[in-house]
Amino acid sequence: MSLSKDPLNLIIAGVGGQGNVLASQLVGRALVQENFYVTIGDTYGASQRGGAVMSHLRISQDSQFSPLIPEGQADIIVALEPVEALRVIAQYGNPSTSVVINSRPIYPTAVTVGDAEYPSMEKIKATIRELAQKSWFVDATEIALSLGSPIFTNIIMVGALAGTRLLPLAKEIYEEAIRESFPGAHLEVNLKAFAQGIGLIR
Repeated sequence: MSLSKDPLNLIIAGVGGQGNVLASQLVGRALVQENFYVTIGDTYGASQRGGAVMSHLRISQDSQFSPLIPEGQADIIVALEPVEALRVIAQYGNPSTSVVINSRPIYPTAVTVGDAEYPSMEKIKATIRELAQKSWFVDATEIALSLGSPIFTNIIMVGALAGTRLLPLAKEIYEEAIRESFPGAHLEVNLKAFAQGIGLIR
């Protein structure tokens, strides 16, 4: 399977503690397995739980690219948190960007203490639909909680990405990468989380 463009630029964004770096390594591993060149660059906001975390993946059929995606050049954005989706699409998006968003907000301290306001979900959805070519809002956190823990949100979002078919990877390739990343007791629940993520799209 070939890329829709080369390089294909993917950003996985979230806040500290959501596991988006693990998600990007998983997607990277699956792509490398299919002989794509992948460069991953991670950027961190405030480096604690709650700070913005972003992984840039640059995917190519025949060469290595610098790890950071230039502004306005993301083809796909996977956001584990809705306001992070807004932040990333404003800086890196363009009219042909596709976005997959987990619709459960994580409120920063400024919001919880009343110093800032968190935009309504309606406003976030309207803005993203205006800015992106395609967008999918999924309830990944709810499904993660039904599997026993919010930590599965990132794997569910990888499943949702797989479900969009925006990357030229068969479901089995992602599953192989999950098997390599989670040997042992946690494998089955992560495979289940991945499958449920795919189900959110189809």
